[in-house]
Amino acid sequence: MKKMTTTLNKTTKQNAITYAIIFACFVFCIIYSGLPSGSSLIKGLFVPICAYVIMALSLNLTVGILGELSLGHAGFMCLGAFVGSTFSMLTQEILTSVWVRFPLAILLGGAVAAVAGILIGIPVLRLKGDYLAIVTLAFGEIIKNIVNNIYLVKDVNGVHFALGVDAYNNMELDDMTAENIINGAMGITGAPRDSNYIVGFVLVLITLIVILNLVQSRAGRAIMAIRDNRIAAESIGINITKYKLIAFSISAMFAGMAGVLYGHNLSSLVAVKFDYNLSILVLVFVVLGGIGSMRGSIIAAIILTALPELLRGSFSDYRMLIYAILLIVMMLVNNNENMAMYKERFKSYLHIGKGGKGSKGSKGGKGGTKAGAEESQEVSA
Repeated sequence: MKKMTTTLNKTTKQNAITYAIIFACFVFCIIYSGLPSGSSLIKGLFVPICAYVIMALSLNLTVGILGELSLGHAGFMCLGAFVGSTFSMLTQEILTSVWVRFPLAILLGGAVAAVAGILIGIPVLRLKGDYLAIVTLAFGEIIKNIVNNIYLVKDVNGVHFALGVDAYNNMELDDMTAENIINGAMGITGAPRDSNYIVGFVLVLITLIVILNLVQSRAGRAIMAIRDNRIAAESIGINITKYKLIAFSISAMFAGMAGVLYGHNLSSLVAVKFDYNLSILVLVFVVLGGIGSMRGSIIAAIILTALPELLRGSFSDYRMLIYAILLIVMMLVNNNENMAMYKERFKSYLHIGKGGKGSKGSKGGKGGTKAGAEESQEVSA
């Protein structure tokens, strides 16, 4: 009982630190937005950073908590972005209040992405490892290419749908009132730019709260049991398909919500933005931040999204070189056994300084190491 209470206290403390980082970033955004001399480039990064943080957190649920490698996450983001932007364009004359229209667009985009996650997950999650990664990559590209060939036109007679250029050319439209909502490869132009960093931070908090509570729930423990040993989990009666679908669909839902946030920040939304390169970029955030570490995903997404843009000034010719070097250094540091050992020693030193259990372990040199080992085995916030 005492050990459980200690673990709970550690988890609560780690979660509190993660929430504190989010609130600190939010306060920075408020202060910086009020500065007349503030760079418009930096202000313009607030919403994309929020969207990428949500993407990183949601993918970490699949990769870090479920233990399955997905390379099609950008497909769910694409689906959410187009569904949300289409909804806003069709209803902006009816729902004039942005605080009504935009939340509904976010919910709709997330719901459609979640349904897509379930439909794709049923056949795909039977696979494992590299096969799963390849199939999810293929599904992500399929979603992007389908969206790339959709035509949606609104006129006096209603809303008309066509898939492909030939079907679009054969549509009977009223030329006087016809308005393109989705124009194939040209995407959506003129959608209301409803996104702002306040909504972005609220979505980040919601994503973080849901995922952390899921991880600490009974369902979360079942998901991690499947990750650690599928055969053992199945032998004690855990429904493998059910819990895999729960994790995958929640991950897809938040990716869709991130897409709605991202899509409402652009004057022109095209499907080619959501290709496999975006999925790999989000995977880089997860890997560099630490697989299973939500706090690491947040920090990695913020740094790696902001850095290339911040280097556009004096280092514009070398910015991608610096970016690549930083990625390599971060990867080497995160996977270095000596660095991991130094981290554990530093944690033990902090425990000793606070006069906790580590002070007892310092006598024999084992207690502090044991405490650090136990802490490293927990799912990090």
